Amino acid sequence: MSLKTVQNPPDFFFQKLRFLGPGFILSASIVGSGELIATTILGARGGFITFWVILVSCLIKVAVQLEFGKNAIISGKPLMQEFNQLSGPSLFNVNWAVWSTFILTLLKILQLGGMLGGAAIVLNLIFPQGSIILWIILLGISLSLLIYRNYYLLIEKASTLMVFGFTLFTLVSLVALFYTPFAFSLSDVLTGLSFKLPQEVLFVAIGAFGITGVASDEIIAYTYWCQEKGYAAFTGANDGSESWKYRAKGWIKIMYLDAFLAMIIYTLVTASFYLLGAAILHGNDALPDGMDLINSLAAIYTESLGPGAKFGYLLGAFFALYSSVFATLAYWSRLFPDIFSQFGWINSENREHHKKWVAILAWVFPIVWVITFLFVKLPGFMVLSGGVVGSVLLLVVVAAAIKFRSKNRSLKVVSGQWSEFMFWISVASILTVSVYGIFKLF
Repeated sequence: MSLKTVQNPPDFFFQKLRFLGPGFILSASIVGSGELIATTILGARGGFITFWVILVSCLIKVAVQLEFGKNAIISGKPLMQEFNQLSGPSLFNVNWAVWSTFILTLLKILQLGGMLGGAAIVLNLIFPQGSIILWIILLGISLSLLIYRNYYLLIEKASTLMVFGFTLFTLVSLVALFYTPFAFSLSDVLTGLSFKLPQEVLFVAIGAFGITGVASDEIIAYTYWCQEKGYAAFTGANDGSESWKYRAKGWIKIMYLDAFLAMIIYTLVTASFYLLGAAILHGNDALPDGMDLINSLAAIYTESLGPGAKFGYLLGAFFALYSSVFATLAYWSRLFPDIFSQFGWINSENREHHKKWVAILAWVFPIVWVITFLFVKLPGFMVLSGGVVGSVLLLVVVAAAIKFRSKNRSLKVVSGQWSEFMFWISVASILTVSVYGIFKLF
């Protein structure tokens, strides 16, 4: 990452577009396994009735994401350093929030194994000459090669490209659906806004809520991408001056624009996936897991666009899954060195030591994900289990967001009554769904 210096934010809209990017990396992570697998399965099992879960998941959590992004810009500090200063108990001088993030993220290894395995299954369907084991090993190697050098710009550009192609194809599929026997009506969609949650789809719904939209992982990851893009460096250290406040307001507003455009993208795609699954696959009680799941989900595209669309679906599905794992590895290789620095294992001031750990983890995590999938081989269950873990991690995220908002409110930087209202609505919704789901499951 190149050094960035203090500078004023641009005034004109098209100039601001040059500084977007963190949200596109987020979309690469979001528009992936949650949409391709969790959302579609929820639509298949719940029909239109649980459409509200997806909309709430996409729209409501962004206010918490914005609070994390704002704090990253204002403080300029690594996130786990901020977590380590939250109130509450500590173990070995490390705050509970850091420990919780560490443990819960490790539990999501199962989810990442399912995502990477899903991408390998897709490649096996396209190129059956290569076995699933061969493809997943090659994918793991490719991920490590792309991430271990720690280039932010590569991550941003690759994420943007992968998201664009699959977003376009999914929206075209939804439109084409209206010219098939599976077309649905506005009344069908409205039944999904009644806020009902049947018991039989509870696990899938909670998993989908935890993994779609900006999940706990993406909210945490967004702080790293905002800082690497340069928003915090451009703003500079808070010296109490009016010029600092001017810069902070300007760069925070650009971050808001970045997050808003990303929200439009992932909400459209997520809603499209859900409606396709509800219209085409609902009532299919035999929807499998394991190696046949991707083939069954391919029915979404073959039914809406015809049998010839299967190759296009598989290609798009690969990029959706691969982009998620790609963005997650980039994030994990930043998160864990940050956590290790709070454990005292890494000197956070030593950039070379930090880069060394990024490179090591960029190889270690794909190896672990590959081994996990080869043992379990149930991508649907693996992905949804990660969503449930993500719902628990959301509670940690909410606690931190409340602290961040309280700490930064006094600065009066981009914080009005509407912002306050949306933040607390977001907090209340996340807490309600997460606590309810955990209670009902356990």
